[in-house]
Amino acid sequence: MRYFRQHQLVLKFIYQHLSRSQFLILSGVLVGLTAGIAAVILKIVVHYIHILIDQQLEVFEYPFLNLFLPLIGILLTVWVVRTFLHGRDGKGVSKILLDISQRSGVAPRSKMYSQMIASGLTVGFGGSAGLEGPIAVTGAAIGSNFARTYRLSYRERILLLACGAAAGIAAVFDAPITGVMFAIEVILVGVVFSDFIPLIVAAVCGALISKIILDDDILINFTSLKEFNHKNVPYYLLLGVFCGLVSVYYAKCTNLVEHFFNHKLKWNAYAKAMLGGLIIAILCFAFPPLFGEGYSTVKALASSHPQEILKGSFFNIDAYADWPMIIFVGLIFMTKVFATSITLASGGSGGNFAPSLFNGAFLGFFFGSIVNKIGLVQLPVSNFTLVGMCGILSGVMYAPLTGIFLIAEATGGYELMIPLMLVSCTSYAIAKVFEPYSMDLKHLAAEKKIFTEDYDQNILSLIKFHEIVDRDFETIYDDSTLPELVNVLRQSNRNIVVCVNRDGKYVGFIVFDKVRKVLLDAELQRKLNVKELVLTTKYHVHAGDSIDEIINKFDEADLWNLPAFENGTFIGFISKTKLLTAYRDKLKLTIY
Repeated sequence: MRYFRQHQLVLKFIYQHLSRSQFLILSGVLVGLTAGIAAVILKIVVHYIHILIDQQLEVFEYPFLNLFLPLIGILLTVWVVRTFLHGRDGKGVSKILLDISQRSGVAPRSKMYSQMIASGLTVGFGGSAGLEGPIAVTGAAIGSNFARTYRLSYRERILLLACGAAAGIAAVFDAPITGVMFAIEVILVGVVFSDFIPLIVAAVCGALISKIILDDDILINFTSLKEFNHKNVPYYLLLGVFCGLVSVYYAKCTNLVEHFFNHKLKWNAYAKAMLGGLIIAILCFAFPPLFGEGYSTVKALASSHPQEILKGSFFNIDAYADWPMIIFVGLIFMTKVFATSITLASGGSGGNFAPSLFNGAFLGFFFGSIVNKIGLVQLPVSNFTLVGMCGILSGVMYAPLTGIFLIAEATGGYELMIPLMLVSCTSYAIAKVFEPYSMDLKHLAAEKKIFTEDYDQNILSLIKFHEIVDRDFETIYDDSTLPELVNVLRQSNRNIVVCVNRDGKYVGFIVFDKVRKVLLDAELQRKLNVKELVLTTKYHVHAGDSIDEIINKFDEADLWNLPAFENGTFIGFISKTKLLTAYRDKLKLTIY
């Protein structure tokens, strides 16, 4: 603790003596290294758990021993989340996007470790999910809390949050460009900024940590590539179409499973975990590659050793790329989505990044093998396996650039750049036809809780109801005389007065500009009372209203001020002036 305080003092001293740009670059280095170390730790822990499991399988009969390991992992995850994390596991990249739009980029400190623990248990014990999403969440939380510690501004906090996510992804794949692309496409969607250097530095630091510490067998890398042949372009385009359709299938199935577990199934958390774990056990018994992340089987397919995916399977398939093998591969990529969605919906923790790559590899192998088997042309199946990974990732995550550069960096070159672009863009376009937003963001985007490509809407979402309520107002009783109203207006510097009854309940309001002539007429002052001058409107603003709803009410009411209520109680007014001022302030805040 003492060392940590000394560290803080040193950084604060440096902060005071460096320019903003210099300190942000230094911050990018520190956040990148920290997020990279967190990613490396999680990958190593899960990797060695799997090694331990494999060693046990050599002693005991497979698949009966490890069938129920995912069940144990999901139960442990539920217990840890409920007992130690108070139900707040921060699962999913969408939670980080909520932090950006709803909490000004402030991520809870628990997210710096909660996802590492929860996903480590789930995936380590064979849950059919990925670690990349949790790593991105962990890195983002590290960046956000670094900015909070040194009281950096909103813009700097968002930037360092993105730096942490970029470093985490860069570390897990040893792919710095992929990390930067992921941060821009997924984390910073709808956010305008210009400080690319700290983001790049953070990603490089994360990848460097990965390069130094992780072994090649932990990282994803591929070497057995065939030269790109332009004559195969139609087949790559066709693969892109299939990737887009399978991505839509992935999203639809995931939503159905989540709806069933979250809304239809009225069981407690442990009962859901038991059910989910038992289903995963059955799926892993039928299709062993569904166990865990599945990167080892992806490498086997990409390196033209598909027979390795049969390890532990009760299917007796000997012929390479023969129909039984092709059907087996096809069943796996159709079933993977259920294994992943059930793992997560039943209480497990993880992400859809690795499952997307898994599905893409199996789809690419399936497609290339079928074309070759039919005899239309001889396609390089390993190339189609890799390009398929990019296609499904683009269609599921809505991150085509991330998919393109991930495979390009994983293969150590840009030999496949043209087919990667073709398949990625085609898959992304097909998926967008069916859904404007990715499956993780669909509901949040519909509720306007997260940033989208609509920048004006993003600015409006930053404005909070209580920031624009004007609570400074004078009141008068509805049975008061006009001279009493004149006295109230004389003492007030406001143009509006609230009218209430003797019980203190809101009746309406009086706008001075609209009653000026009446108040200046002595004869009318004797004839009229306050109640006859009160304005009422059916358009009331409530604390639960979105900014869009408030703007629509202003348009329909054609008034400059609208009464605001909270829990049925009048609390003040919202004016167009206050709303426009808030918009201008948020706009200044977000422009780099």
